[in-house]
Amino acid sequence: MEHIYATGMAAKLRSQWDRNEGLGQNHKAIKFLGQDYEMLRAQCLQRRTLFEDSYFPDSASSLGFNELGPRSSKTYGVRWMRPPEITSCPQFIMDGATRTDICQGALGDCWLLAAIASLTLNDNLLHRVVPHGQSFSDGYAGIFHFQFWQFGEWVDVVIDDRLPVKDGKLLFVHSAEGGEFWSALVEKAYAKLNGCYEALSGGSTSEGFEDFTGGVTEMYELNKPPADLFNIIRRAVERGSLLGCSIDITSTRDMEAVTFKKLVKGHAYSVTGVEEVVYRGTPTKLVRIRNPWGEVEWTGAWSDNAREWDSVDSSSRSKLHNRSEDGEFWMSFQDFLREFSRLEICNLTADALEANQVKKWSTSLYQGEWRRGSTAGGCRNYPATFWLNPQFKINLKHPDTVGQDNCSFLVALMQKDRRKQRKEGKDMETIGFAIYEYVGQSGVHLKRDFFLTHGSSARSELFINLREVSSRFRLPSGEYIIVPSTFEPQKEADFVLRVFSEKPADSEEMDDEIKADLPKVNYLDESQIDAGFKSLFRQLAGADMEISVTELQTILNRIISKHKDLKTDGFTQEACRSMINLMDTDGSGKLGLTEFHVLWEKIKHYLEVFRKFDVDKSGTMNSFELRMALESAGFKLNNHIFQLIILRYTEQDLSVDFDNFVTCLVRLETMFKTFYTLDTDSDGLISLNFNQWLSLTMFA
Repeated sequence: MEHIYATGMAAKLRSQWDRNEGLGQNHKAIKFLGQDYEMLRAQCLQRRTLFEDSYFPDSASSLGFNELGPRSSKTYGVRWMRPPEITSCPQFIMDGATRTDICQGALGDCWLLAAIASLTLNDNLLHRVVPHGQSFSDGYAGIFHFQFWQFGEWVDVVIDDRLPVKDGKLLFVHSAEGGEFWSALVEKAYAKLNGCYEALSGGSTSEGFEDFTGGVTEMYELNKPPADLFNIIRRAVERGSLLGCSIDITSTRDMEAVTFKKLVKGHAYSVTGVEEVVYRGTPTKLVRIRNPWGEVEWTGAWSDNAREWDSVDSSSRSKLHNRSEDGEFWMSFQDFLREFSRLEICNLTADALEANQVKKWSTSLYQGEWRRGSTAGGCRNYPATFWLNPQFKINLKHPDTVGQDNCSFLVALMQKDRRKQRKEGKDMETIGFAIYEYVGQSGVHLKRDFFLTHGSSARSELFINLREVSSRFRLPSGEYIIVPSTFEPQKEADFVLRVFSEKPADSEEMDDEIKADLPKVNYLDESQIDAGFKSLFRQLAGADMEISVTELQTILNRIISKHKDLKTDGFTQEACRSMINLMDTDGSGKLGLTEFHVLWEKIKHYLEVFRKFDVDKSGTMNSFELRMALESAGFKLNNHIFQLIILRYTEQDLSVDFDNFVTCLVRLETMFKTFYTLDTDSDGLISLNFNQWLSLTMFA
């Protein structure tokens, strides 16, 4: 177990170094499952074979697990076919990617398709997801690749082009003409990323928006819109943002029910434009909307066949009016507010925008995790543990406008990989965040007392079981702490926290600096050691007057068994070896009288600390008590190191017994002392060759 755990840690560190070097940015995407598109394609061309993807095979498991499971009527008779088998002249992209290339099939992923449709409005964004140079003619080898943003980094997903077909037609997304395949292949790559097609069923357009752009989404409830919403939409369209809208359902019967004027409830639409026209002498605001079905259009005012167009000047009419049944239509802004329930706007990061874009957000991104026993503290309702959650500081220095003190910023908290875990029956955790005005020492993790005496300045509107919770705020300039959490403690999840500010703002993760206040070891001369202790030592040590690992184990377990208030399953040989490594000054692998005396005093001190922090006198400590106990013993540790300690030294129920507590402290002291000894110039860095590294780690 230990060596697997160690290599896992090494891989994690290595991966962090790679990311610091730029891996995971759009131009340097991470190869999903290690598959290299160029290399695989070259192999297929050399062998004159078409690519078959063993990671996402043409089998039932790739379709789904329930509604699209192996015995489902929806998947009965499905065959997997390549585009050249479906049509005589397949095209990857025909005459440019357009919104009509995306028509929904038998999968409830309209949210995803609305997001793909919005991509087609911006060629630059589209080709970050759909890399250039792919086709069914030049160098075709049955292999394609697409790039998606996933929780802070871009991944390159390779697929083969075998698509599920039923009754001669593509089962899922397809183009209106039937001969164009880029959108069906994007959907397949996204299904592979999430485990299967069925994992894409049901969702919010914002999720698709973000995974195609790396942007951050905010939502507006249209029954209480801000006064300047039309301008917000216009600015968002000008900024290259993506927009989606939907109509809430009030019961399951409503799902995809079509209203009197042909709008579909519980269905995701994309907003593709806004315009102001003069209608009968009055300026009128219009919104252009698209249904990813590619058909079923609004039949009310300003629809394709509406009379309103007759009263608009001919130049506006010819520019805007389109009578085809392509799923796209205009409606008045007032009807839009009345008919639709929610609008989602995806704000783009600077790297996704055109170079000449004037307005760009300033962004920060942090990866974090909630772990049982260490950083899963729950919300403010749990004051004993809330302070243990990860904490992030933002310094708002530049007000939005001169002469005012308010700064606008957007906070988005996203939980990772939950869609992928649906197969295992896991669902979204309930998440949210609180924001506190900060007064204190920079970079130090705030403790329980701060939160008991300070109220929050702002917080997410809700704690909710969505992939992402985001809110826009305006607060006076100053320093603030953002505390993301699950609603209840001890809920495990990984998360990404992003802060978008209109003006530049500094931010950092708040964490304690790793340091140890190690007591000076006082080696007494043999003549100074109490006669009773010497006599005890002679009895224990035997003829060689030194205590070996097995003798130390016998002694400690005999003594500890007399302390009925301590829970322990006894010191292991490994734990005793760690103690001897710490105390052994002459390298003999055994302890002489003075060395054993120092260890004895140390264990007595550890016992005092343990009893002090075992508040409920259970004979064990919980993981939260452990953190305070380690600090009392002189060790300041950051969240990451504390999580490793929890993994290594706690029982299944996250309790720590006395022998594990002692072993943990001994191990920490050994590691600190070793580093301080080798760091001769105290610059926090040491250099080891491979031989020294092996000698050190094998001994420790």
